Amino acid sequence: MSDDYQIDIPPSFFAVFTDPVRQRLREPIGTVRERYEVCEDLATALVEQARILAHVEVPSEDEVLQRIHAGLRSAGSGVSPDEARWVVLRLAELLGWQTPQLDDEGSDPMP
Repeated sequence: MSDDYQIDIPPSFFAVFTDPVRQRLREPIGTVRERYEVCEDLATALVEQARILAHVEVPSEDEVLQRIHAGLRSAGSGVSPDEARWVVLRLAELLGWQTPQLDDEGSDPMP
């Protein structure tokens, strides 16, 4: 069986779906790939919104990222809390902003 998937999924995203004890994916690889594409697209789409917020409404980059994180963690956002965290950390990376301290516990920052 050939695997023709061309997109490299970073280890930080695999970690979202990996059982920390067993070191195995909790979801089928196809699901992980689909979720990665959704989350990467979401982070990319939020870049311009975050820049606008930083220049117009919100006093700090960290606050912009905190607000986006809160929105993504709300019911109906379409992403899980772990995915929300990954999206915000990826967004910070895309923007070249400092990695924020997010309000969820027990998670390591994206490498």
